[in-house]
Amino acid sequence: MFKKVFTVLILSVFALGFYYSDIVFAQTTDSVTATVTLQNVSLSVSDGQIAYGTIAASSNKSTVDLTDTQTITNDGNVPITINISGSNSANWTLGATAAPDTFVHSFCTSGCSSYPTGYTALTVDYDQLATGVAASATRSLDLNITAPTSSSVFTQQSVNVTVQAVAE
Repeated sequence: MFKKVFTVLILSVFALGFYYSDIVFAQTTDSVTATVTLQNVSLSVSDGQIAYGTIAASSNKSTVDLTDTQTITNDGNVPITINISGSNSANWTLGATAAPDTFVHSFCTSGCSSYPTGYTALTVDYDQLATGVAASATRSLDLNITAPTSSSVFTQQSVNVTVQAVAE
């Protein structure tokens, strides 16, 4: 008798469960853990200074000659493209070939031992120096200057170079 009552009771519970099956017992809220890191696009150039010294008209000198190769480091946290540009000085114009009061400033990233092999003339606009430079990675940079064929100015000129990081 007890078995029959127990069985009927169990069956009744299941029947009621099916009857009220539209009722869902679940939690009403939950959360998603989300994180974010701010993009940091940054580079540095070490040592960042080149002293070409005094050179003759139409001659050239490179950072290889000076043992002064520059090192560009991706100080950010994302891969970057590195761009480079030259500039006119106060009295000389940056050009593709040397001429009166026109100098050539060139860059090289590998195989830079003998100018002009491997060198690219700088312009006042950005040129691509390297792509896919990972965070903390470095690139070597050598520069070469070719003096004007002649000049009316014989004072020191600043022939600065700008290196730019762009996120990929």
